[in-house]
Amino acid sequence: MTRIRPLLNVLIVAAMGGLLSGCAATVVGVGATAGVAAAEERGIDGAIDDLKIRTEINQLWFQKDVEMFRKVTLNISEGRVMLTGMVATDQARADAVRLSWQASGVREVLNELQVVPAGESGWDQANDLWIQNKLKARLLTDGEVKNINYVVDVTDSVVYLLGIAQSGTELDRVIAHARDVSGVKRVISHVRLKTDSRRNGG
Repeated sequence: MTRIRPLLNVLIVAAMGGLLSGCAATVVGVGATAGVAAAEERGIDGAIDDLKIRTEINQLWFQKDVEMFRKVTLNISEGRVMLTGMVATDQARADAVRLSWQASGVREVLNELQVVPAGESGWDQANDLWIQNKLKARLLTDGEVKNINYVVDVTDSVVYLLGIAQSGTELDRVIAHARDVSGVKRVISHVRLKTDSRRNGG
């Protein structure tokens, strides 16, 4: 069985890597395939644990409210859950957070949800996608950034970053790239350094 488990892990990552709820954020790189997961700082086991959390949260959201499942963007790094997007009420915001905490393995919930009442103007999703793709391209071509360890999400021209940085210098480069993209209002980083003791429960 010990020889079978690594293969099963690879298959799970490959099969589930594309599961995203709501307005899907971009995993910088070629996607959460088994090969990429192995190269990530969190490793294959970490990627599988995060995918299990994603699946459980998606199920909880879908059962509660299909609109929550559709509109809230969910990203996870080593059990740290980041929620972005827009919901119509404070209650919906609170419910999304509460249900996220119910999933097994969740260490932290980073609540970046914005409340925009129904009927009020939303945000320019096309512009957000342009910003996201522009930043993605910059990180992909920067040889001093290990881009596969970063997740980028953009909501209402605000850039949200999640993942693991090799060093403070690398993280500074990523943030500088984000701030330099035309139209970006703010950059909010939830990235942890590779050496952060909290990654191992410290």
